[in-house]
Amino acid sequence: MQRVSRLTRELSLLATEPPPGITCWQNGQLDDLRAQILGGVDTPYEKGIFNLEIIVPERYPFEPPKIRFLTPIYHPNIDSAGRICLDVLKLPPKGAWRPSLNISTLLTSIQLLMAEPNPDDPLMADISSEYKYNKQLFLHNARAWTEKYAGQ
Repeated sequence: MQRVSRLTRELSLLATEPPPGITCWQNGQLDDLRAQILGGVDTPYEKGIFNLEIIVPERYPFEPPKIRFLTPIYHPNIDSAGRICLDVLKLPPKGAWRPSLNISTLLTSIQLLMAEPNPDDPLMADISSEYKYNKQLFLHNARAWTEKYAGQ
């Protein structure tokens, strides 16, 4: 019951006061959500619209939601299946998830990760080394993917 009322409250807040560049809605059931993140200005993802899937577990908020990109994205911390390497999406001791966090916070963290990749904790080693050692090529590839997969 706590989960349902909390999710209802979070979704209503996301609808009335969404973080800038982020939208989130129910996809049928309460535990199956979709979100869109707009690529940030001055990033290679600018003008892109990225779709995400959010599956809320039974034990939410004591367990983090499972979030993945549905739109392909060229990023060192996001793999080809859309999985995201981000500490707040994992339980301690390896992760930083806390029940005080919410879906809005997670989506904002993902938006920040898009703007500032963490090449030292990559899911995609080749993209990570490109980001570290050939930033121009990384930016070119990320822009090309954004145009191809996330363009309107």
